Amino acid sequence: MSIDIHPSAFVDSKAQIADGVKIGPLCVVGPDVKLAKNVRLISQVNIAGNTEIGADCTFYPFVSLGHPPQDFKHKGGPVSLKIGARTTLRELVNIHPGTDAGRPQTIIGDDCYFMVGTHVAHEGKVGNKVVLSNGTQVGGCVTIDDEVVIGGLCAVHQYTRIGRNAFIGGMTTVVKDVIPFGISVGNRQQLTGLNMVGLKRSGFAHEEIHEIRSAYKLIFASEGNFQDRLRQAADKYADNQQVAKMIEFIKTQDKRPICLPDGAGL
Repeated sequence: MSIDIHPSAFVDSKAQIADGVKIGPLCVVGPDVKLAKNVRLISQVNIAGNTEIGADCTFYPFVSLGHPPQDFKHKGGPVSLKIGARTTLRELVNIHPGTDAGRPQTIIGDDCYFMVGTHVAHEGKVGNKVVLSNGTQVGGCVTIDDEVVIGGLCAVHQYTRIGRNAFIGGMTTVVKDVIPFGISVGNRQQLTGLNMVGLKRSGFAHEEIHEIRSAYKLIFASEGNFQDRLRQAADKYADNQQVAKMIEFIKTQDKRPICLPDGAGL
């Protein structure tokens, strides 16, 4: 295998470029960048800072990675960006590193697909197999777990958490934490149910999905006290790891409130 760099590209001599990398016309790769095997930069991709890209990633024109974060608290200290393997970034995707005032690293997982014009701000933590649809804007310090799908033109408020296998409908303004497996839509958003399609696509067993649904109905019922219902669900479904993850997600609420269904009793 060999490295293929277009004559019009600028690749700093200190950059670490693995075998099989292809760098197209007018790309810029800075001195502290690491590109693993078979990374493809189609054209006009700009990668700066301490940025590490996993194997078999493909980045399309006008992707911008690793430039200083848009956070006034950042004073120029050492920060980094890490992107996992087999991730695709379409045109005009922009991702910033961490900050020296908080988490110094932004992390993007494996097998992600970020569509045109998406942005992930400083200190973000994105899991594996996450899809960000066109125009999605993710604020600073946001955590997105595995296999989340976010619809087009969504805005995710800083410090928000989105649990695994959740689905966010298009043009939703996400200002509250979204439980694992939930569907959240609207401006301002509500929890409208469970992401049944995502659960089935991820290979969850029928019985497991049934218990997640039953736990959801108990936790977000309109009668009684929310904390009491949460304890009841923890006891009733103690053997279900996925329900346990949902309950733990709710209990560890910190920066943002939990997104609730309309009419859910607290």
